[in-house]
Amino acid sequence: MKIETLSVHAGRKTDSATGALTSPIYLSTTFERDLNGGYKKGYIYSRSGNPNRESLEKCLAKLEGGKSAAVFSSGSAAAMSIFQSLSPGDHIIVSDDLYHGTRNLIRHFEKWNIRSSFIDMTNISNIERELCKNTKLVWIETPTNPLLKIIDIIKISALFKKNNIKVVCDNTWATPILQSPFELGADLVVHSTTKYIGGHSDILGGAVITKRADKFFQKVMEIQKAGGAVPSPFECWLVLRGIQTLPIRIRAQSEAALKIAKFLYSHKNVQQVYYPGLPSHPGHKIASAQMKLFGGMISFQIKGKMKEAMRVASKVKIFKRATSLGGPESLIEHRASVEGPGTKTPNNLLRLSIGLEHPDDLIEDLSMALK
Repeated sequence: MKIETLSVHAGRKTDSATGALTSPIYLSTTFERDLNGGYKKGYIYSRSGNPNRESLEKCLAKLEGGKSAAVFSSGSAAAMSIFQSLSPGDHIIVSDDLYHGTRNLIRHFEKWNIRSSFIDMTNISNIERELCKNTKLVWIETPTNPLLKIIDIIKISALFKKNNIKVVCDNTWATPILQSPFELGADLVVHSTTKYIGGHSDILGGAVITKRADKFFQKVMEIQKAGGAVPSPFECWLVLRGIQTLPIRIRAQSEAALKIAKFLYSHKNVQQVYYPGLPSHPGHKIASAQMKLFGGMISFQIKGKMKEAMRVASKVKIFKRATSLGGPESLIEHRASVEGPGTKTPNNLLRLSIGLEHPDDLIEDLSMALK
């Protein structure tokens, strides 16, 4: 089935008791045993499994073209389960530009002797230099957050496969609508379902999807159940509802983002625009090959310093000054101040999450703020 059809139907079934097309929300924390002490209906305790969670996991696995999925209470919890599945002494290679929450998470694992190398993955020779006998995992974001670097998933995956190293791709910004990491060679896909997949700025969630059922993913599932960082039945229900409109939303946001990026690129008060849909972007050719559209995220640098960037953010009327992305409302954010001490993000950079408003209104809003 095509991705639009899967978004509507994958993981869902008509309620057998009532015929309801929309699944009920199973709020029960515990489930009744059979007379012989078993659980023939498959559920024991909601931390271990729940019908709403199972539906969401099946849907996400189908969307990404994977074998199985495990959902979590946040994107960070999903990422943490992967790092917890490593062993002391293991080495991981990570993009030098990535979500600062993931960077901070990796730093916490250094005290457990998980070594990490943060490198520019747009240059394959950089990666080859960092490989060692204990390298077990490479963590890719593409596009990266917040500089929208594009990493060649096919080349990276080919390099690491011959070395028997897991390739993990954070596909939050692209979603399975725009990019299929498994088809390009990745082993695991991670999502913050809080963002585009949930799509309404009203839930927290995360997911790990695997291309094959192996021992590593079994560890991830064991951590999910033992640690209990799982989403509530209602949050699973909300994410599953949001997925039904995901293809339409992400395409509309991508088309609007391209239009807005072109406007910013031509503006006299903008120093630089980071958007892979622009031919001037250094990763445009690779992005064109591995993405269907270029996504709804844009970063740009104002001519000036932090003061000028903050002034632009203060003048917008439609854009909301808020953290996060992927919702129906457009957001503007000064990333350096959010990331705090040690950030490598330029202090004159603003990040935009393009929502579902008309792009002409958003362009007018930015135009007035940039005067």
